[in-house]
Amino acid sequence: MTIKLLKYLEGVYSLKPRSILFTIYGEYVRHYGSEIWVGSLAKLLKEFGISEQAVRAALSRLSKQNWLVSKKVGNRSYYSLSEYGKKHLDEAAERIYKIEPGPWNQHWCIVSYNVPERRRALRDQFRKELSYLGFGMLSNSTWISPNDLTERLQQVVDSLEIGPYVEVFIAKHFSGSDPKDLVKKCWNLDEINEAYRAFIEAYRPRYEKTLEKVKKGEAIEESFCFIEKTELVHEYRKFLFIDPDLPKELLPEIWLGSEADQLFQDYYQYLHPGAIRFFEKAYVPAPSSRAGKN
Repeated sequence: MTIKLLKYLEGVYSLKPRSILFTIYGEYVRHYGSEIWVGSLAKLLKEFGISEQAVRAALSRLSKQNWLVSKKVGNRSYYSLSEYGKKHLDEAAERIYKIEPGPWNQHWCIVSYNVPERRRALRDQFRKELSYLGFGMLSNSTWISPNDLTERLQQVVDSLEIGPYVEVFIAKHFSGSDPKDLVKKCWNLDEINEAYRAFIEAYRPRYEKTLEKVKKGEAIEESFCFIEKTELVHEYRKFLFIDPDLPKELLPEIWLGSEADQLFQDYYQYLHPGAIRFFEKAYVPAPSSRAGKN
């Protein structure tokens, strides 16, 4: 089992402050002007057993890493998404709530790089970015994807300032392995399927139990909707790091990603209204902000 998948499975129920803050900003704050009072965040994360001290420490780290920008108004601190943070969370949202793509055009996006040893740290970072974007390693310095990722790839290359060392192509595959066999060389779909199975086994009973309560006429508290929806998004977001989002033409006959996605969408739509109402009761923007739902 790969290290990447092990990290996913080990973290299925891990709710660390930094990670849950990404989910809170991406799922809620991003739609309300991207700015929020630290006291609001402390109240929201308290629902997950996270202390205010831990929240403040995580916010400080995210600010130093250029994800957030802080400001003081009186004796209160407010944190907003930086342009860097907005861009990355917008991209993540596009992938989580993706529209079903059309037929695959049978073209491959190919990246070849030769970053010198003296810039080893940048080379390692570039490999991480390639994996996150959905590229698979065909050989040591050649990565491929069946999706046209040239625009996002160029943004990564520019941000790392490694343009002279990177070549990018869009090409058709004419000989060698069958496309599905080529996929097997670059990605372990069996392991990704197992991760989807774990998600389904964890959330199918929770979804059905919640629906059963509704059928019995039992009230579902807004706090429950907020916690459950946030955890749902938090866990599903992890597939951004392990699923290359391959066209259906390249997927195996049994692919649990589709079932997991439908489960996610169904449960999300049910929990969303109550979760938003709970968030809005805790949400406080800076006095000068005109933040609102957009």
